[in-house]
Amino acid sequence: MRLSFSLLFAAIISFAVPVLGQETDSLVKKLDSMQKTDAKQDNKPFVDVNKDEYTSRTNITFKGYFILLGTDMLQEVRSPFHASRKTWLQVAGFAAIEGIVYFVADKPIQQFSTKFMKNNPGLRNTSQYITNFGGAYEGYVLAAFGAYGLIFKSDKVKTTTLLATQAYITAGAMSEAAKFLTSRQRPNVYDPNNTPPNDFFYGPAIFNGRSATSGFGSSFPSGHTTAAFAAATVFAYEYKDQILIPSIAYSAACLVGISRITQNAHWTTDVLAGAALGYVTGKQVVNNYHRYARLRSGKKVSLNFHFDLQYVDGVIMPGMVCKF
Repeated sequence: MRLSFSLLFAAIISFAVPVLGQETDSLVKKLDSMQKTDAKQDNKPFVDVNKDEYTSRTNITFKGYFILLGTDMLQEVRSPFHASRKTWLQVAGFAAIEGIVYFVADKPIQQFSTKFMKNNPGLRNTSQYITNFGGAYEGYVLAAFGAYGLIFKSDKVKTTTLLATQAYITAGAMSEAAKFLTSRQRPNVYDPNNTPPNDFFYGPAIFNGRSATSGFGSSFPSGHTTAAFAAATVFAYEYKDQILIPSIAYSAACLVGISRITQNAHWTTDVLAGAALGYVTGKQVVNNYHRYARLRSGKKVSLNFHFDLQYVDGVIMPGMVCKF
C-alpha cells in the first residue's frame, strides 16, 4: 500500500478527466444526479441481491468499469458536501472516539503489543502472514474469486469481484491522500530527535518535508486496513442475504487491522480510521454500481409523492407533486 501520492493522484486525474469531459446527458452525469438523490435519502443503498438482477444488461463492461471507477473517486471526494445532518453527527461521534483512543490508548496498546509479540515469535510470523492479505495477497484472493466467476459463469460473483477491485483502488487513493494530509509518524520508525516513537500529526507533507511514502509520514490511516474493509464491505453488501459471507469478510478485515498493530506498523487510531474509511468507500462503490445497474436495466430511479399548496388564478388549492 506504500504507493506514492503523486502516482495515485495522476491515476485519479486519468480517470476523472475523461469522465468530466463527457456530454451532459451521459451515463456519468446521470450517475452523479442519482448520487445526489441518494444523499437526500441519507445515502441508503439500493442493493438488490437477487441473482436474477445480475444480467447481461447490468454487467460491468470494460468502458463501464472505468466510468464507475472514475465516478467512485469523484463521489468519494464530493460526498461530504452531500452528507446529511445525521451523517455529520455520526462523523463527530467517531471523531470523539478517535480522540479518546489517541490520548488514552494509542501508546499503551503499542507498547503492550510490541512486548507481547517480541516474546511470541510464532504469533509474530502468523501476524506477518495475515497482514500480507491486506496488501499484495489480497490481489490473489480477488483474482481467485474472479476466476471462479468465469469458470462457473456466475455474473454475480464476477460483478462483485470487479466492484471489490474498484473499492480496493479507490480506498488506496483515499488513504494515500489522507496520509499526505496528516503526515503521522509510524510507531516502528524512530526519529533521532523523538524517542520513544512520536505519534503526532504534522499536517500536509508539502509543508513539513515528511514523505507520505516513508515511515515518517505514512501512518494515518492504515492503508492495509482501509483496503481490506473496502473489499469486505462490497462482499458484505452484495451477499447481505447470506450470514456467512459478511461474517467471514469482516472477520478477515478485522484480522488484517489487528495485524497492523501487532506488526507495530500502525497506531490503534490508524487502524480504526482505516476501517471506517474502508467501510464508507466500499458502501460508496456498491451504491454507485446499483445506480448504474438501475440505469442500465431501465428501472426508474425513484418515485416520491408529496402534497403542497398551489396558487392558481387567485385561489389557493391543494396539490400533489410526483418526482421520479
